[in-house]
Amino acid sequence: MPDHDPADLLTVDALEGQVARVELQDGTTVDLHLTSLPKGVREGDVLQLTIKGGDLEIRLDTAATRDRHQQAQAELDTLNQPVKGDVNL
Repeated sequence: MPDHDPADLLTVDALEGQVARVELQDGTTVDLHLTSLPKGVREGDVLQLTIKGGDLEIRLDTAATRDRHQQAQAELDTLNQPVKGDVNL
């Protein structure tokens, strides 16, 4: 993942019509209009916020998105491992 302040990252939680619900690092969510986000943004994408020349820039962080997808898949794979031995319910 690139070197940046984690507070500068948002995760796209959901897309509903022309609105994207994004999750901040503290777990709170805010709604942003899709026109303010990079074209083609999808649920699960990680966005990086930067300020350049006084302007807010939001860009897709493909490396962070890939890392989070791989981490989530690894966790699912672990949970889906066959259980060895007897299972007592």
